[in-house]
This record gives sequence, structure tokens and C-alpha cells, in this order.
Amino acid sequence: MSRQAKVNPKKIGIIGIGVMGKTLAQALLNNGIVNRETLWAAAKTEKSCEKARAELGIPVYRDYAEELKDTEVLLLCVKPHKISDVLEGLKKAGLPANVLLISIAAGKAIAVMEEQLVTPNPLIRAMPNTPCVVGAGMTAITAGSFAEDAHMELARTIFNAVGECVELDEHHFDAVTGLCGSGPAYLYLIMEALADGGVRVGLPRDTALRIVSQTVLGAASMVKDSGRHPAALRDDVTTPAGCTIAGLLTLEDGKIRSVLARAVEEATITASGLGQKKY
Repeated sequence: MSRQAKVNPKKIGIIGIGVMGKTLAQALLNNGIVNRETLWAAAKTEKSCEKARAELGIPVYRDYAEELKDTEVLLLCVKPHKISDVLEGLKKAGLPANVLLISIAAGKAIAVMEEQLVTPNPLIRAMPNTPCVVGAGMTAITAGSFAEDAHMELARTIFNAVGECVELDEHHFDAVTGLCGSGPAYLYLIMEALADGGVRVGLPRDTALRIVSQTVLGAASMVKDSGRHPAALRDDVTTPAGCTIAGLLTLEDGKIRSVLARAVEEATITASGLGQKKY
């Protein structure tokens, strides 16, 4: 008989209450997906538990075995090298086979997690990025062997609460990690460099950074909302013998295209080994 997931589950647990765990918890509450009586979290130390309780106003435990029997969805928000320990702990605690697991551990393949679990739990792998903190994140999700459409709908509901969500085959996930997961860091570096350029030509640093932030936000909105290729939008700005073409040629001299593309490639290669590392 086909299992059906609820779009508004009765109880959700979050294991790992770091930046992403807290972000998802707050989004679940703010969007009415659960309330404070039906959301709980788990942390490794009592100090972390106390801090999360104060910030979120929800129960936060070190030992959460008793909570599992009434929980319908578990968000696993731990580092890749910790996911095996978490899954082993869930097995020992008697995780019910109908609980939906959503893992954000980069590099940890669904097949590996399912093999360790043994039970036929629906499992979804997700790759969010840090702009989820401000509700502008990008998350990719993919389904495990026992996850059905309703489970994926619930995952989309959760991650749409912190930005946008796209469904992809799992073989794309290392690339998603290299582009989506690491991408904000590349853009922060570019923004810092552009602000430095503004300072070099006389702008106050805070003004330069404000201009850069809005310029990047505006350019991203143009690409997203217009549906036009970035090259076409770039041509709109690039007038003959103008200052933009002078700046663009300087960037091309620095091989900016290949450097950025190679950054994604290298990050993707590294992502493929994250699930195997022990540190």
C-alpha cells in the first residue's frame, strides 16, 4: 500500500541546530508549516541546546529518542562526516520506518544512507546554500528509493520557505554543491574586489560596498526576471569605445571566465569526496 506524506506534518524534528538548522526552523515557524509545539531540535552539547531554546522557543534535546515515535519528518542538518553517526543513532533508537528523512549533508549519497538505515524510510537529499538565511536561498532536492511524490512536495514546501527549490537527478549533486553551495563565496570575493576598485578610485568603502551590493542584486534580478542570456544583457551596457568595454577587456585579460568556471569544477571534485572524509 502506498504511503502518503502530509504537506503539513504533525511533528518535525531537526537534528543539528547550526546556521542551516536554525534557518530552517525559523522558516518552518514563520510559514506556519509547524508551530512551536510540533517542532523540536537536537544539538550535541547542552550549551548549544540552551542557546537554540532561547533563540527559537522550541524544545531542543541532546537525547531525542523519545521524540521519534511521534515525529513524521526529520531534517538532518549535520556535517557530512557526522551523518553516519546520526543514522546509526537513529537505528539504535528504533526509528519508525515511515519517518521522512531529509539530509543536507553534502557528498553523502542516498544509496549509502539507505544501505546504512536498512529500514525503508523515505529519504530525500537536499543541497541548500547559505542565502537561505535571508530567504533568498537556492536548494536542489532529489528522491531516494522509497520517497514518493507527496514526500517531495513536502520537501519543496520546506525549502521554498527559504528561497527557491529545484528537483534534480542525484548525479548532478556534486555539481550543485560546487555551484550552488559554494557559489555565494565566489560572489562575495568578487563583490569585495569590486568594492576595493571603488575605493581605489576614491569612493568611501561603505559607499562602494553599498553600490556593489545593489548592483549585483540588480544584475541578478535582470537575468532572472528578463529571461535573457547574460551575454545579451552585457551587450546592452557595452557601448562602442565606452568605459564598460575597457573594463571587460581587463577582466578578460585576467581570464575571469576560465578562473570562475574552474572554481566550480574544483569545488565539484572536492564535493564528491566529502561524504567519505572523517574530519
